[in-house]
Amino acid sequence: MMTVTAARMLWDRAVCFVGIGLPSAAANLARLLKAPDIVLIYESGTIGTRPNVLPLSIGDGELADTATCVVPLPEIFAYWLQAGRVDLGFLGAAQVDRFGNLNSTVIGPYDRPQTRLPGAGGAPEIALHAKQVYVIIKQSPRTFVPSLDFVSSAGFLGGNGERARRGAPGRGPQAIITDYGLMRPDPTTDEFVLVARYEHVTVAAAVAACGWPLRTGAAVEVIAPPTLEELEALRELHARTRAAHAVRVKLPI
Repeated sequence: MMTVTAARMLWDRAVCFVGIGLPSAAANLARLLKAPDIVLIYESGTIGTRPNVLPLSIGDGELADTATCVVPLPEIFAYWLQAGRVDLGFLGAAQVDRFGNLNSTVIGPYDRPQTRLPGAGGAPEIALHAKQVYVIIKQSPRTFVPSLDFVSSAGFLGGNGERARRGAPGRGPQAIITDYGLMRPDPTTDEFVLVARYEHVTVAAAVAACGWPLRTGAAVEVIAPPTLEELEALRELHARTRAAHAVRVKLPI
């Protein structure tokens, strides 16, 4: 549901800076079903890539093999991202707060963390400079927290217009797609509220799975279940990926 919902929100000819994992699955599902000319950019410098299988990382050769071009990393950030040429940044994270700020660095105090995470990579720049950002993340009180342990990537900062007052060029996070439904920012406070839920998810369940007092929009819509076409395309994509990445180890005799 997360992948299909996110894929439906993408559009043809959009320039999309994609993260690995669910963002990559959603972006490529959209390319296969409804947005054949979407321009997918990965942080390794691949532009207009059209992978047949989902990449294991930004350095996966599949991305370079199917790209329109491959450019140096500084060019991706300076010429494409910071110059305002990226329509959408598609990110994941370990934690998110009510204003769409993201943590991908540590769980717990920075100097004595409970868990040290891989880090933000290019996400801080994407969150700042992309025209808008979608976040896709599984929802629980551990991931949707009242206060981040570390702010890796800025959303709306403290809310109530702070991001705009600080002169950030992009519009910031405009959607959070979860395994319960869809959240959008309140236009006045910038706080994320529940605007749509999946068919078999209740509003009460979504509220209980959030670490802050989650509010709802004026009306909470029900997201249509995946169509047969969407399911078949997604299952085939994952099947091709599993086959391509299968590791066959031969033990010495």
